[in-house]
Amino acid sequence: MTDAGWDDLKLFLHVATEGGLSGAAGRTGLSAPTIGRRMLALERTTGRTLFIRSQQGYRLAPDGETLLAHVRTMQRTADNIADWRGQAFALPIVSIGADAWLSGFIADHTANIRGKDDRFRLCCKSLHEGMDFTYREADVGLVGRRPESGNVAIRRSVGVAHAVYKARGLPEDGSLPWVSIGTESSHAPADKWVFQHHEAGVRTWTNSPGLLLRLIAGGNGRGVLPCFAGDSHAGMVREGEIITELTYTIWIVANDDDRHRPEVRHVIERLGDLFRREEKRFSGQMA
Repeated sequence: MTDAGWDDLKLFLHVATEGGLSGAAGRTGLSAPTIGRRMLALERTTGRTLFIRSQQGYRLAPDGETLLAHVRTMQRTADNIADWRGQAFALPIVSIGADAWLSGFIADHTANIRGKDDRFRLCCKSLHEGMDFTYREADVGLVGRRPESGNVAIRRSVGVAHAVYKARGLPEDGSLPWVSIGTESSHAPADKWVFQHHEAGVRTWTNSPGLLLRLIAGGNGRGVLPCFAGDSHAGMVREGEIITELTYTIWIVANDDDRHRPEVRHVIERLGDLFRREEKRFSGQMA
């Protein structure tokens, strides 16, 4: 036999629960003769007698009772799948893409970006290698270089300062080794600075900005960090002045079409407000 189609099984459910063709016709909008032909076809497909037909209507035969139990289980599963899909698409998503340092800052401050009554979901993306807005890797991007092309809306934000940090308690020793992002993982000027200026002194390196901070805090040596990250770590102290050549401006970028979505507009405004409030921290004035 061939498999029974879900549409016919749902129609069978209507006939079974309504007790006849007329009731099922009222529920489905199909004519009673059409439903009758489809029930005969279903019986041929299943190879079972599903109904005992009489002037009083359609009463389920024993095989019909068995099929009804199966179809009700299938209907519950279908309803659960529909609910599951509905939950996934019930709320719009706003994704924020940034390098590992800024995405960590965003993760720590999501309460400033999405309030408890806001009807959207938030996705925080760490895109340390940069973003391609042509393919919309994120709805809102935080980048260190002003995009020169593309259908994007751009907002200038705060400057990000960098300095050398070491673990608190390490001696003031010019021979202290260096810790760095590895050259194969260096994307931003700050990632490359240590190898460019102190390659001979590098004793430890990593491909992860998050691990870089932990390696420096763990006493492996000195390294370059964004001031908003280094100054916030109680176990580290700044060594020397801000490295002015590494300071860059944060640009808040969104596709020009997406920025008109209410939830995207809210996120852009709140990011701007958050960075303005934290401007001294980003500029290195909170040490």
